[in-house]
Amino acid sequence: MSNQIAAEFNLPLNRNVLLRNLLRELSGTLEDVVGTDEASGYISIVSQSLAEWINTEYRKGFGTDKLNVQQVVDTLVDLKKRIEGDFYIISMDKEKVILGNRRCPFGDQVKNRESLCMMTSNVFGSLAAENLGYAKVTLEKTIASNDKECRVVVYLNKSNNSEQADGREYYKS
Repeated sequence: MSNQIAAEFNLPLNRNVLLRNLLRELSGTLEDVVGTDEASGYISIVSQSLAEWINTEYRKGFGTDKLNVQQVVDTLVDLKKRIEGDFYIISMDKEKVILGNRRCPFGDQVKNRESLCMMTSNVFGSLAAENLGYAKVTLEKTIASNDKECRVVVYLNKSNNSEQADGREYYKS
């Protein structure tokens, strides 16, 4: 029998790791039971509520009732940095912003849990649409699907390019 106590163990357990693993297991169970598309739908519903809360907080921070394009893009990048992602702007013009990401906020727990990417799609799309009127989000590459980095395109208005792109559309509620 050892004289060690549990508090002395060097274990990778803390609230953040536990919550990430909880989300991984929940999304995995959903994907196994109802499929990835349906699981993405459930996660989309949850992330809609998160997007509303996040939008309210950033509007308060900026001291405005409506974010402009630059504030929306700044919010998207800042949000992901705050939750330990590593999103950055690849390019931006009046039609769209292309974002890259070198580190998922969910860490390694996102691997093979593509439904979790709906959090990014829905939060980005909802934030942009609520402030700009419309958004379409295309997840071109994702760490969840074993790409080295994520590549996310957020179309800021309807155009021929956004019409032709695969993705999920968002409208101001």
